[in-house]
Amino acid sequence: MDLTGDPAGEPQKTGVAFADIFTGLYAANAILAAVHGRETTGTGCHIDMALLDTQVAVLANQAMNYLVSGETPHRLGNSHPNIAPYQTFAVADGHVIVAVGNDRQFRRLCALLGRPTIGDDPDFATNADRVRNRAALLSALMPLIALRGRDELLAALLSSAIPAGPINDVAQVFADPQVVARELQIERNGIPAIASPIEIDGKRQVSDLGSPTLDERHAETTN
Repeated sequence: MDLTGDPAGEPQKTGVAFADIFTGLYAANAILAAVHGRETTGTGCHIDMALLDTQVAVLANQAMNYLVSGETPHRLGNSHPNIAPYQTFAVADGHVIVAVGNDRQFRRLCALLGRPTIGDDPDFATNADRVRNRAALLSALMPLIALRGRDELLAALLSSAIPAGPINDVAQVFADPQVVARELQIERNGIPAIASPIEIDGKRQVSDLGSPTLDERHAETTN
């Protein structure tokens, strides 16, 4: 939680059950590894999974930032700790996320915003420079981005091969053309559900049965 939230605000939890979901995914991988090992050795094993262990493991680049530098990372809001500019920006009618991944993309962003001189500034020449001078970089970019409309700016970023996307609410997520095309919203026995993200040989890995309704299988489990 110390890594999540506005730098000027209090620590925040994530919007989903982060530790539970990741522990389940790690457990599934551990089970598959154990099954494979049994096929090789003929011996089973005991798997020990802990929520705490998973939370430490998925600290990922933030953990490595600390272990390598000895400096404790803290909240950066929606900014990426190792890449800049890689964060959300306010636009005239909402917010977008812009994910500039290299120096060429940065220079194209500055040109798109009508200020190519920012891209030529030696203080922002490399990603390391931009991270080090993040405050000055944002002071230069934010007013320019704030003038643009969301959809117009996203279209311009797409045409310039600069990774970016809208900030969608949950309803907008399920209305997104790609989410619709991937058929991630499903229905079983009249009950809405979310499809598994796993697709194998062109087949989405989802059950033909829906989730049971309250007490639907009570008799089966009590007899």
